[in-house]
Amino acid sequence: MHEESIAILILWALVFAYSILGSIDFGTGFWSMIYMKRNSTAGDIANRYLSPTWELTNTFLVFVVVAFIGFFPNAAYSLATAMFVPVTLILALIAVRSSFMVFSHSFPSSEQQLRFIAGITGLLVPALLITVLPVTEGSFVQMIGGKETLMYKQLLSSPSVYSYMLFGLTSALFLSALFLADFSRERGDEKAYRIYRINAIILGPATLLSAVIALVSVSIQGNARWLLSNLADEILWFAVSLGLFVIGYAALWWSNKGYKELGWPRVAVLSVVAQYAFASYAYGKAHLPYIIFPDVTMYTSFTQKTTFYSLLILYAVGIAILLPGFIMFWNLFLKDRTFAGDKKE
Repeated sequence: MHEESIAILILWALVFAYSILGSIDFGTGFWSMIYMKRNSTAGDIANRYLSPTWELTNTFLVFVVVAFIGFFPNAAYSLATAMFVPVTLILALIAVRSSFMVFSHSFPSSEQQLRFIAGITGLLVPALLITVLPVTEGSFVQMIGGKETLMYKQLLSSPSVYSYMLFGLTSALFLSALFLADFSRERGDEKAYRIYRINAIILGPATLLSAVIALVSVSIQGNARWLLSNLADEILWFAVSLGLFVIGYAALWWSNKGYKELGWPRVAVLSVVAQYAFASYAYGKAHLPYIIFPDVTMYTSFTQKTTFYSLLILYAVGIAILLPGFIMFWNLFLKDRTFAGDKKE
């Protein structure tokens, strides 16, 4: 395997990890806001997960940025130049959201207002982040004066952009509802589990439909038909992805001995995450070798080989050090009821 392929695979893995963790994190912020008054149990479960994990999600965002700049510096410069305003807005929203998350625990009297703002920004961030995809497909970036320029008029008037944003929103809400259903059962809260299971049942087909709408928008978008042709070649991966979605969605209806409510949420979460993995891999493979169509490819923007191998060693050492910490974090903050302050049953 060539160095460029290894680098793009590492970058894809980091982007995928952040997209899943970020979707769950941002969607959980929304559910925390929605059930703040309407249902204290569901709201408490969302806030219980959100409290210790949003910092970890931001850590993965740093990994993505460092890997992108390190492995593909020219592509990072081109994309940052073209999307300077959207990226600045995304970073500002993440900073505001993080600040309010901190203040919500420091000032209990203002918790409702702070959680409302954190929930709204949690919806805006995934909707803006996913606009990177249509931009990289080459329809909205032009070379003006020797540098990439984002055509804002075409971007804001394009139906395909809004279809991507819809897919980003439904994905964040679906993944977070599915995960919170599993988290509720892990903590023995069947009332909250029932609520999030219903949300996941509703949002599952909505997410699948929004994905189809986004795919149709690619076929309509003239400059991105090259991508549609490549996506057709990856039909097997998408078929596997669809099969995993069916398994995950069906798992919400399976009977489970020992519980009054139907469903195997752990199977559903794992199947749906695997579904997103296969689908995103197929999309990424179809997108190659272009990072920004048609001028920026993974070959033309790749870093020097010495830098690549240095970064490779750095990431290997970093993962070896951090992975045990992530596993410990998961067990301590998400599963240990005594540490979280729950009463023993």
